[in-house]
Amino acid sequence: MLALAMATCVLCSCDRKQAVSPAEHLDTIPVLTMHIQQCSRLYTAEYMVHKIVTHSDKLQIDGSIIHKDFNFDLPLGKRKIAIPIDASVKAYVDFEEFSEKDIKIDGENIEITLPDPKIALTSTRIDHQAIKQYVAITRSRFSDEELTLYEQRGRESIIEDIPHMGIIETARQSAASILVPMIKEMGFEEQHITVSFRKHFGIRDIPSLLDTSIRERYGTATK
Repeated sequence: MLALAMATCVLCSCDRKQAVSPAEHLDTIPVLTMHIQQCSRLYTAEYMVHKIVTHSDKLQIDGSIIHKDFNFDLPLGKRKIAIPIDASVKAYVDFEEFSEKDIKIDGENIEITLPDPKIALTSTRIDHQAIKQYVAITRSRFSDEELTLYEQRGRESIIEDIPHMGIIETARQSAASILVPMIKEMGFEEQHITVSFRKHFGIRDIPSLLDTSIRERYGTATK
């Protein structure tokens, strides 16, 4: 469940140059490249996600009598649990490897191809006081190992939901909102400026975009 979506733009030192005439557009590529590189790592989107992980199981008996198999649930043998998880998912564009080949000029038109976006699950918080459990009298309570397993499944589920959040497009739009004014000051008209990624990133691309080098922060929410 996506509780809140919020795009944030944080720009790390993007210097700007004065506008130049269209005739000098080709000469501006090295200068523009340098100033875009100075943007460093640009965090372009942050989504706050709230998810409730649920699990239920039953105590069953199975066997066979006179070569006939049987399987039935024991009365009062159910267990259920609901674990609320709040997470932060961030997307960023790293301009460290941005180069002149990522800028194309055709007359009055200019196209900027952004580096591939990176996505990180930067924090998760479990509200342990809000965990709901139902345990039948014939069953034992959920163990710490089981709780840890279900919490991990919740984090994995959030990662699986990332392709459906629209965070990639939000990252592109946010990067464009920073770069377009810079490009306009170099003599280009806004209607002639295109800022895009090198391809459309689909569900299968998400694993390759995940940044596992950013250490996730774990927390416990209290009332």
